Amino acid sequence: MDTFLKQVAHDLYTKTNGDFAHLAVVFPNKRASLFFNEYLAQEADRPIWSPAYVSISELFRQSSSLQVGDSIKLVCDLYRVFREATGSKETLDDFYFWGEMLISDFDDADKNLADTDALFSNLRDLNALADDYDFLEEGQKEAISQFFHNFSIHQVTELKQRFISLWNVLGEVYTRYRQVLREQGIAYEGMLYREVIDRLDVGTLPYQRYVFVGFNVLNKVEQELFHRLNEAGKALFYWDYDNFYLEKTPHEAGEFIRRNLRNFPSELPASAFSNLNRPKEITYIESPTENGQARYLPQWIRTNLTEDEKETAVVLCNESMLQPVLHSLPENVSHLNITMGFPLSQTPAYSFVNALMELHTAGYNPNNGRYRFDEVISVLRHPYTRQLSPEAGKLEKALTQDNRFYPLPSELKKDEALELLFQPREGNLSLCIMLAEALKRMAACYQQQAASADAAFDQLYREALFNAFTLINRFHTLTESGELQVQPATFKRLLTRVMSAASIPFHGEPAIGMQVMGVLETRNLDFRHLIMLSVNEGQLPKSGGEASFIPYNLRKAFGMTTIDHKIAVYAYYFYRLLQRAEKVTLVYNTSTDGINRGEMSRFMLQFLIEWEYPVRRMVLEAAQSPQTTAPITIEKTPDVMRRMQSVFDVRVNPKAFLSPSALNCYLDCPLKFYYKYVAQLSAPDEVSAEVDASHFGSIFHDAAEHIYKDLTAHGKVINKEAIETLLKDEVRLQEYVDNGFKKLFFNIPKEERAEYNGIQLINSAVITRYLKQLLENDLRYAPFTFSGSEHFVSEDIDIRTPRGILKSRIGGIIDRLDTKDGTLRIVDYKTGGDADTPANVESLFLPDKKRSAYVFQTFLYASIVCRKLREKGSGLRVAPSLLYIHRAASQDYSPVIRMGEPRKEKEAVEDFSQYENLFRENLNQLLEVIFNPEIAFNQTDNEDKCSFCDFRGLCKRQI
Repeated sequence: MDTFLKQVAHDLYTKTNGDFAHLAVVFPNKRASLFFNEYLAQEADRPIWSPAYVSISELFRQSSSLQVGDSIKLVCDLYRVFREATGSKETLDDFYFWGEMLISDFDDADKNLADTDALFSNLRDLNALADDYDFLEEGQKEAISQFFHNFSIHQVTELKQRFISLWNVLGEVYTRYRQVLREQGIAYEGMLYREVIDRLDVGTLPYQRYVFVGFNVLNKVEQELFHRLNEAGKALFYWDYDNFYLEKTPHEAGEFIRRNLRNFPSELPASAFSNLNRPKEITYIESPTENGQARYLPQWIRTNLTEDEKETAVVLCNESMLQPVLHSLPENVSHLNITMGFPLSQTPAYSFVNALMELHTAGYNPNNGRYRFDEVISVLRHPYTRQLSPEAGKLEKALTQDNRFYPLPSELKKDEALELLFQPREGNLSLCIMLAEALKRMAACYQQQAASADAAFDQLYREALFNAFTLINRFHTLTESGELQVQPATFKRLLTRVMSAASIPFHGEPAIGMQVMGVLETRNLDFRHLIMLSVNEGQLPKSGGEASFIPYNLRKAFGMTTIDHKIAVYAYYFYRLLQRAEKVTLVYNTSTDGINRGEMSRFMLQFLIEWEYPVRRMVLEAAQSPQTTAPITIEKTPDVMRRMQSVFDVRVNPKAFLSPSALNCYLDCPLKFYYKYVAQLSAPDEVSAEVDASHFGSIFHDAAEHIYKDLTAHGKVINKEAIETLLKDEVRLQEYVDNGFKKLFFNIPKEERAEYNGIQLINSAVITRYLKQLLENDLRYAPFTFSGSEHFVSEDIDIRTPRGILKSRIGGIIDRLDTKDGTLRIVDYKTGGDADTPANVESLFLPDKKRSAYVFQTFLYASIVCRKLREKGSGLRVAPSLLYIHRAASQDYSPVIRMGEPRKEKEAVEDFSQYENLFRENLNQLLEVIFNPEIAFNQTDNEDKCSFCDFRGLCKRQI
């Protein structure tokens, strides 16, 4: 294949006869020089001196005494100039991000040699430009007129006034800023370029001849440099293009090349640039997903990899596809060259620094000296923390079990490494020191490790540690010198942004192997076989324009870069890649996600219309088959039966116990009963700042228990006066709730102050209100005798099984027992749900959506209490009751359970002895079913029960 660089090498060698001693070849970037040197060597039949190779930016930097300044320092310097010029009280935190935008505007103005005196003049003066300035072309005058048509300076709003007042000082800021930078010997890139052109003497340049190869869009500074060298007879120009788009007017791909050829004629004849007018094998492929493209890539490579691998390229329009592409490369690729760096943001070093920054900014409250749980756990779970500290895993477990939402630093400093990470930091300098030390210790860990199977990744991660360490040292220097004085939150945003933009270069020989590259790296390079991925609108060209303080029409009027330039540049890159390729595959995805609109790039559509030869169209289909899950059944094998006996038989396990919750669980789902009570699986501990229903109920129960303990401290009878006194004591009621939160939610001592967030405060207030409703309900019921709270009851039970009697125990904890007028109430508090009215006792044992688990639980307690009272010879009636706290405010509310068929009169269960025998008969049948080896544990048919089940992941049931 006759590539562009090969043609240039041949022509240049012929014209110079191989004498390159005083010649420099200038490329848009350095990558092309590696390939060019190889072609030049092929032209020579003897050893020759290589020409000097420079990029255009190196050429300017070599010609200047100024150095391009650190990007952060440049903003800090601009901030000081801005404050002096405007008297603004704006902080660096507020200024920083739009300060970057202002430098970008200054940079663009200088690179395009804009008349900054005119551009940044008073807006009223600027309005007169269209009439008074003869140097403006008609199009520029029209652009200024259009700006003032849309932006009237006579109808001023507050926002316009702020813009005008700022615009009117920009000229002063621009001038003074450049002066401040020049005094320090530094510059932003555009300033450096402009200074070079303003002072350029082509006679002093180190080379006799400069060869410019493969440029496209030129800013005004570059045009001026080309013009002066050309006039001095010291320049040769080689433009890469194709007559296919050059001869179509207008066509954005040829917009800049047409002008360049007119101003600086090419050394190669136009006849060498008619490649797109010949047939090629071009294929358009649509993929349903982004990753689907990466999965197709191995298939494409196996059939299209050229013998000389460097003639094959994979071009990523979306560079975030690099990871999936690297993981998709097939075994037949012998050598690989990756032109893009690996993003630092996808390495553990980045996430480690980010987690630590989050911990010490958002995650630490200096007012109370506490950390937040989420940020602490994020650090403790990081693999680097686990390597640095053997205590990290144990500490994470302890914090999770104890629900420590706001741990103190002293709780976290379990060893030297954790003391480094969790010592509160004052100021950004202290943060930098901590981050640098943590990364150094992690690098030392890597040095002590033996080479692993993932040696390539180890090397990558070590390099990432070094990069991150270097960046943090850069921030340390700027902070220590006083240049960078921002709040920690802004400091974190800055560091995150700089690290996100950083990448780790891959090492290798660029001129061999299959090429994996981004669109910008393809400049000047040609490939026989080519596949481009993510050729979507929004990726090629990239969506959105650069943020700018200078309005579009003024940019256009003063010859600055606009979005139109950007589109034309990407159009050129696209068409240039297709020029000499023999096989081209363009893949785009049809999914709509984020900036991806699910459309092919406009350039693909344009090429489809323009090209006279056929384009093959293909569609990738994901080979998906709907997942079906077979019903899960656990047979009661001899092993399972032995397991059940070891759990539930008191002769084997003295602590054996069957609670109402376990029996309700079996009735809801036998398989869940097996997982939870037989296999004894449990969901992992989780910590949430939200007060879930379980915590809410537990705190209410705890507060109620302590209230009635105090009310009965001097006697079991509770009268109206005692309740009324307590209802008036808001502080005391809140104290009961606070103590419940401390004990059951925060896991802190009573004397320690609870730190509530907003949602927790609301829950605390609701629980306090519920306690009041409970007391108000009891006020109507008083006087009564309080018999006990959180009272444990149980009885031994014999369960008949085909293999004999299994001796077990049933029972549970009754929330409250009280007595009045010969009736013992068994009260179960409920802080949520609706009051159930079961049709009859049998309905409590039928697996059904409307089965009342609450009533079943209370009846089970009642049956145990009834038997115990009979054994004592007591004549008390037992009334099972469900006290729904959120409904207790009603004057006629009664917690006594009622039963009855639908649409028939309901009967209050005021004497459970009438229902006891029937309940026990059904209970025995249920227990015999549970322990019957012939009846397996099956999934429930009621899928509503699966919605919040802890074992959904095991069942894989689609809800």
